[in-house]
Amino acid sequence: MALSKTERRQRIKNRIRKVVSGTEARPRLAVFRSNKEIYAQLIDDESGKTLLAASSRDKEISSAKGTKIEIAALVGKAIAEKAKSAGYETISFDRGGYLYHGRVKSLADGAREAGLKF
Repeated sequence: MALSKTERRQRIKNRIRKVVSGTEARPRLAVFRSNKEIYAQLIDDESGKTLLAASSRDKEISSAKGTKIEIAALVGKAIAEKAKSAGYETISFDRGGYLYHGRVKSLADGAREAGLKF
């Protein structure tokens, strides 16, 4: 029987996580995409801690009008600004099993525009 959409995404996510991991010096930028919102967090996998987070539910972003792709770019810029102020320049990008397209790509491009390197 064919895999469901969530089972397929979980398999892809596990495959990605074998390769991509975050450290204190180079944290992992993990993306979660729901139907309405998008979330991003910087994670140090060695200590198992979330260092920073941003989402489309944050006050300054949720008040912005636009398409979900435009909002995702704002989330990318927000996480990049928080990361730069905390002293992180380079990160590892974890697309979380989603295709690098649409909102995930927009978030990554927003983070790159704001100065993160990955």
